[in-house]
Amino acid sequence: MDLLNTLVDKGLRRELPTREEALAVLATSDDELLDVVAAAGKVRRQWFGRRVKLNYLVNLKSGLCPEDCSYCSQRLGSTAGILKYTWLKPDEASQAAAAGVAGGAKRVCLVASGRGPTDRDVDRVSQTIEAIKEQNEDVEVCACLGLLSAGQADKLRTAGADAYNHNLNTSEGTYGQITTTHTYADRVDTVQQAQAAGLSACSGLIAGMGETDDDLVDVVFALRDLDPDSVPVNFLIPFEGTPLAKEWNLTPQRCLRILAMVRFVCPDVEVRIAGGREVHLRSMQPLALHLANSIFLGDYLTSEGQAGKTDLDMIADAGFEVEGADTVTLPEHRADALAAAGPGCGSHGDGGGGCGPCGSSAPAEGAETSAAETSEARTDLVAVRRRGAGTDLAPNA
Repeated sequence: MDLLNTLVDKGLRRELPTREEALAVLATSDDELLDVVAAAGKVRRQWFGRRVKLNYLVNLKSGLCPEDCSYCSQRLGSTAGILKYTWLKPDEASQAAAAGVAGGAKRVCLVASGRGPTDRDVDRVSQTIEAIKEQNEDVEVCACLGLLSAGQADKLRTAGADAYNHNLNTSEGTYGQITTTHTYADRVDTVQQAQAAGLSACSGLIAGMGETDDDLVDVVFALRDLDPDSVPVNFLIPFEGTPLAKEWNLTPQRCLRILAMVRFVCPDVEVRIAGGREVHLRSMQPLALHLANSIFLGDYLTSEGQAGKTDLDMIADAGFEVEGADTVTLPEHRADALAAAGPGCGSHGDGGGGCGPCGSSAPAEGAETSAAETSEARTDLVAVRRRGAGTDLAPNA
């Protein structure tokens, strides 16, 4: 296909495709799917080889969030039967993180529900970061604590945080339909605060909310403009007890096309398959490794993932290798720019997991999903997390 040849050439040059080209990727047929994956795979290998970065989530504080984000199982009014607990102590969080590191995770992502942290919360998380770094000096730590206030990103950086995650989730035009307690601009501001503090910024999206192709392209192009080094792609997990419990709009083929589009638009960025890959990609997960160079190991914030050993076997069987702690994730030109920027310079970001993997999202008004792209409900694949952080059971890592 001329389209794919053009996109590969652009991706190898780090040139932005046009909106029409990005939309055309999403519109390709199932018969063309392997060609699309192969083309995007060339771009992925150019910048990241066959390495897969492993990330591990630690949910520091679960549930009882005052925000009304419709995609989230921890939202205000959610009746999802998730774990609910207040802040883990630094040593508890460090122990949870150690399980992920022992399983091969290079980065630990510290997440807490809520609108945003108080200064006391930042101090608490700072202690946790220091405890993790003391136990595992080389591990990268990313924080995801919601909307930041002035100076909080600097405190996290001083404590040893490497990155900050805050997802855009969906297009600016439809954001107000999924959340009313804060704005899209608030999210952009938090990512920019993290960048200004010299933290590696991570920001991504949630697919499967009933959005249109235009919505997906809008948010991915907005992310490209924001220029994080890491873009997590979440696939909606329709939890019972949330507004989108009945929304099953994704097929494995659709997920692969979305990941390919993200790779073409963000060729040299760490693309991470985040929440929902087991639910929606299912047996097609190995193909997605040809598009994304990063995944979460084990469980998510409020839902269970597949066994950590299964993740590792999948990576090896697909012919990929786990990225080691001594390897720089980013291509040299991005890594050098981040290192040179330092605090206060508005650098790029390279981040971990975040708010997206926790649950579900509301459909965009006027969204059109074709029958061919509608998946059967697989509620059997949605399992609430009952192990790891906040429990007495061993974590999945």
